[in-house]
Amino acid sequence: MTSSDGPKGRSGAQGGRGGVRGARCVALIGPFASGKTTLLEAILARTGGISRAGSIAAKSTVGDNTPEAREHAMSVGVNVADVSFLEDKFTFIDCPGSVEFAHEGALALPACDMAVVVSEADPKRVAALQVILKQLEDAKIPHLIFLNKIDSSQTPLRDIIPGLQPASSKPLVLRQIPIWENGIATGFVDLASERAYVYREHAESKIIELPSAVAAREKEARFEMLEKLADYDDELMEQLLADIPPPNDRVFEDLAKEFKDGMICPVLLGSAQEGHGIMRLLKALRHECPFVEDTARRHKLENVKSAAYVFKSLHTKSGGKLSFARVLAGDIPDNATVTGGEGQEVRVAGIFTIRGEETAKCSGAKAGDTVALGRLDAIHSGETIGVGKSSVTQIPVPKPPQPVLAIGLGLKDRKDEVKLSSAAAKLVDEDPSLTLEHNADMHQILLHGQGEMHLRVALERLLRKYGIEVVREKRRVGYKETIRSATEIRGRHKKQSGGHGQFGDVKLDIKPLPRSAGVTFSETITGGAIPRNFIPSVEIGVRDYLTEGPLGFPVVDVAVTLTDGSYHTVDSSDMAFRQAGRLAMSEGLPKCNPVLLEPVMAVSIAVPSEANARINGIISQRRGQILGFDARSGWPGWDVIEAHIPEAEMDNLIIDLRSATAGVGSFTFGFDHLAEVSGRLKDQVLSANRAAAE
Repeated sequence: MTSSDGPKGRSGAQGGRGGVRGARCVALIGPFASGKTTLLEAILARTGGISRAGSIAAKSTVGDNTPEAREHAMSVGVNVADVSFLEDKFTFIDCPGSVEFAHEGALALPACDMAVVVSEADPKRVAALQVILKQLEDAKIPHLIFLNKIDSSQTPLRDIIPGLQPASSKPLVLRQIPIWENGIATGFVDLASERAYVYREHAESKIIELPSAVAAREKEARFEMLEKLADYDDELMEQLLADIPPPNDRVFEDLAKEFKDGMICPVLLGSAQEGHGIMRLLKALRHECPFVEDTARRHKLENVKSAAYVFKSLHTKSGGKLSFARVLAGDIPDNATVTGGEGQEVRVAGIFTIRGEETAKCSGAKAGDTVALGRLDAIHSGETIGVGKSSVTQIPVPKPPQPVLAIGLGLKDRKDEVKLSSAAAKLVDEDPSLTLEHNADMHQILLHGQGEMHLRVALERLLRKYGIEVVREKRRVGYKETIRSATEIRGRHKKQSGGHGQFGDVKLDIKPLPRSAGVTFSETITGGAIPRNFIPSVEIGVRDYLTEGPLGFPVVDVAVTLTDGSYHTVDSSDMAFRQAGRLAMSEGLPKCNPVLLEPVMAVSIAVPSEANARINGIISQRRGQILGFDARSGWPGWDVIEAHIPEAEMDNLIIDLRSATAGVGSFTFGFDHLAEVSGRLKDQVLSANRAAAE
């Protein structure tokens, strides 16, 4: 250990029992393309986990190891890797940055002791950063920010921190300042230890004399850091007021305590691509990262004998299902029986350590370990399990976000339909933010997800893992039809073909109903004009026809009353009266001035306030009606816009929304009402429906 490892006497101070406490778990999380996977590579290389750092371009990283991730050069799921640093063990969970795959990362966060938020030093990333920091703050997970790509930043650091502060409800506490030479970051000054370092290629930074050019800035930045710490330490405040320099050990203690207590959000600097700032980050984690018992306490599991949180499920081709889990208390031996959140008992069939796509069998897992447990088929992501036959308190987990995009799945081979259901169930088990729907009304299989790339990756996995090739179809809209006027109509079904014939005669009164009233059937038969046992058959015939009216769509908001009719003692039958009812409807409904209806969604759109004008334009372009907007509760600088948008205009709304908000906009929706469609749009819908039926 070099002298740059913080204040003397601190190494192992938190390790207890000679540094034998369990491995700590750290999430790497941040906006898309901020460099999380590259940072993981740099950490693995610096700690000797790999001989040299891979790259995304070369498709050689430990993270992003699936074919889909490498094909699209982006994280599409969480990646796990263990490292050892100065005899302390850490597990890093690299979470996807794309909002489309964010739920998998959200499920992993409860397993972690803290999070490193990787962000570019760019105030334009405030909104994306705010989404992540809000998630961590709500979950009470300690976190620091690693400002990546500092060597390519075009904004002075003294402007970056104030620019990023609106993203955090906690004070951003700058821990370092860069040393610049000819516009290049050649090193940094640690504000806590007051030491200067120069970056070295593929090696730990070297201590140097504090350059005179940064001495004044160092004093200013250090005082700003101490002022923020003093807000939570009266003694430190007194020392600052008396102009007494506080001991460095005390500064480090304050930084660690206020970080763990969630009072501050420290900010470190570096460049993952160049390997700069990695050692300083690791040392900060070693001294300040909470231990597993702190996390168990946060989840109210400190008094349980054993508990593990399952954050990811993976169905392998040959080894069955693997459940990635962090042990939060006690031990899990191989072949142990564990109990899930609903009391289901499952036997563990193998325990494995994880590094990217590589697994290695081990004999058991203890508190702090992050492992893969074999064949827990009845256990799902987000469940807390315990050894034995009694369930443990479940850790609250985020619900999957509502899907925002759907595509129809057409099978090239109809025999694959059963196979698709089984494969899709496994996909949803791996990623609960996907949903497969068999929509009987639309005669369509729909895959719902969080965006275009999310659905594309799901289809690629279907083909690669299960050999199911599908044809993408446009999602069909649930158009309906109704009537404007009333009529009375008689329907007679008469057929004679030798032997018993068929005879059914009905008179129907057809009237429109108010919107959303549904379909009603009643009868006012008197004098036995139709035997009562045939009346249900008339209703069946009526409702049969209403499944597809004269315009070709299901009919709604219609009242049908059976008022009269006649029968034949020999030839009348249930089938004859069913046909008579259907015939009467087919002749009567076209005379009732049928109209086309389209479903309209109630949509709530959450966006940064500065994007309001752009969002209003998007809503108008989609035939939407803006109902109003209000400040988003708990989200400074954000608004929620309420609108009505036709279902036919909802496709790709999320793409336009994210494009207009740098990827951070979101929406929820639900059916609100049916609205009449007329004119050219009606003609287009009817024409397309006729063409599809041919």
